[in-house]
Amino acid sequence: MVEGDIQAQTHQVFSNLKAVLEAAGASLETVVKATVFIKNMDEFAQLNEVYAEYFNVHKPARSTVEVARLPKDALVEIEVVALVK
Repeated sequence: MVEGDIQAQTHQVFSNLKAVLEAAGASLETVVKATVFIKNMDEFAQLNEVYAEYFNVHKPARSTVEVARLPKDALVEIEVVALVK
């Protein structure tokens, strides 16, 4: 868990996702669906800036849900479904 704002936490989430996907034989390019859980929808624009850095050409389906609370009081959590190469 990284301390910081929504953008710092989103970068950390993507770092974690990349590691898990790689270990499973997949990558961000093989993601077909992402579900974003955000604590405060008012921070969506800042989250989306970072999200677009990782999904700039390849754009999987996405849904975003505002939630009351995330584990460890995180500001963002992202769940993905990917195809294994």
